[in-house]
Parts: sequence; C-alpha cells; structure tokens
Amino acid sequence: MVVTIFAGCAAKEESSSSQSSSTPAGDSSSTGGDAKEGPYTFGYSAMTLNNPFFVYIGDTAKAVVEGKGDKFVSADPQFDQSRQISQIEDMVTQGIDVLLLNPVDNKGIRPALDACQKANIPIVNFDADVYDTDMVESILVSNNKQAGYLVGQKVVKDFPDGTKLAILDSPTAKSTLDRVAGFMQALEEAGKDKYPVVYQQDGKGSTQDSLPLAENCLQANPDVGAFFAGNDPSAMGAVAALEAAGKVGEIKVYGIDGSPEGKTAIKKGQMHGTGAQSPKAIAEQSVEVAYKILAGETVEKNILVDVFLIDDTNVDQYGTDSWQ
Repeated sequence: MVVTIFAGCAAKEESSSSQSSSTPAGDSSSTGGDAKEGPYTFGYSAMTLNNPFFVYIGDTAKAVVEGKGDKFVSADPQFDQSRQISQIEDMVTQGIDVLLLNPVDNKGIRPALDACQKANIPIVNFDADVYDTDMVESILVSNNKQAGYLVGQKVVKDFPDGTKLAILDSPTAKSTLDRVAGFMQALEEAGKDKYPVVYQQDGKGSTQDSLPLAENCLQANPDVGAFFAGNDPSAMGAVAALEAAGKVGEIKVYGIDGSPEGKTAIKKGQMHGTGAQSPKAIAEQSVEVAYKILAGETVEKNILVDVFLIDDTNVDQYGTDSWQ
C-alpha cells in the first residue's frame, strides 16, 4: 500500500485501487524537536485488542520496533476510556519515548494527551484522530470517509430502487463517524429518500455487542434490506443474527476493514462488501513517522492511507488468509 498525504479529502474522489500517489499536505507538518538517543521504548494503545485489526497493527509495529533492537509495550483498555488514560499514564511513568495512539473517545482522551505533553513524549495518532489535534505530532488514518462512501455506492448499486437500512456504528470513534458520513453522502447523491435508516445503534465495533442489536433490529424491522456496520466485527454480528433468523443472503451486510474474516464472509455470500483498509501500511508508516520524530525530523501532520472496495467480484484478488 502506498501512503497518500492530503490536506483534505473529497469523499467522491476515485479510489478504485489500492495504490495512490503522494501529494504534499501544504503547511500541515510538525516540526521535529530535539533528537532523542536510543534505544527507544514505544508505547502502543488502541481502543481494544479484541479487534483483529488493532491486533494486526500492534503485532506489525512490534515486529518492526523490536527488529531495530527497541522495546515495545502495549495495554488493552477494552473500550474503556478511563482505563486507557490510566494505562497511558502508567506507560509515561515507565518511561516510554513515543506513543502510538488510537483513542477510545477522541475527546475523552485529553488527560492522557496532557500526561504525554508534560513528559515531553510525542504521539503518533493512528486510525481515529483525536479531537485536540494540536497535541499530537502526526495523525495517520485510513481515508475513512472515502471508505464509507465506497460502501454507500455499493449499496446504491445493489439496491437501485432503494431499501430500508440499519446502521451499527460507534459514535465515540471519529473514524466511524467519518465512515457513516461518507456512507450517507453516497446515499444522498442517489436520492436519500429511497434509503431510509430505520435503525441505528452503537455496536461498539464488536461482534458480541452488535449481535443482539441486529437481532432487535430484525424483530422490529423485518423488512429491512441491508445492514451497514462501522467495521467488519460489527458486520459479523449482523451476519450471526441473520444466520439465526435464516435470512443470510436475503438481507445484505456491508462493513469496513477488509479483514480476513470479512473477506471470508464475502466469499460465502454472508457479506456483500467491505471498504478495505491496510493495517500493514498504517503500522509500518506509524513506526516510520515515530522514528523520524525521535530523530528530530519534520513529519507530515496529516497522512491518509488509501482505501478500496472489496466485494464478490475481486475478493479472490486479495485473498482471505491475511490483511492487505
């Protein structure tokens, strides 16, 4: 995956492949501070390690860091913002040199940002950007709005005459908010009245939390035509509910991630599309940016990683054994 740097992004921009060119982000750069001497200790905090997406990013980053002879520490807040703040404060006390951060709550994470700033610990913010963007050195995320937009286009293509929709989101995650915004934009361009959202609940990005919500939706809205989930784990919760109701394939399911599980579900006809990300690119680029910051170099403030749609027409191209 090639990383693309933008000052801003139009969700309607073409993104049909996994490659893109790099363009400067204007003046959106962070000037490097004083260089730190190694060996270094990297802290890693994602909103949950119950999601294979974040596990893959952590494992990939850890392999790169330890391959350079440095140390990598991580903790699992399990979607608990207070726990994440406490864990990061502990990392600060332990003496980490840089933090790779994905916040549970983009606003609620502020105390952890304060703790890092007081200790002069730079932050590389990945996947979901924090609200206080001035307190992090670099923000590296998938083009989440475009991912939602691509899935919205797929829904319009699959349901040209319209259908009732259910959304399983995660409103405290900025990445999911952007995905839903892109999804809704695609529907609006096609005629929003044809695609009423009859059910929208917080699936918390997990299969376990999304399953009962999807079951409730099916009971209250038996004529719903499709589920759109903020990530593949939530989409798999909808798939499980449809399996229990004997409606797999009858009601379509769409997610975002391009996870091995999601791609396998597409091959089986259980899911019908996913806005694919590249956690490999996110991990490797986050570590690369972190090392530049530690060396006192200037880095780009905002970095977007390209996304693309995977459905039954191209799933074999990407395979189901691993992430792309």
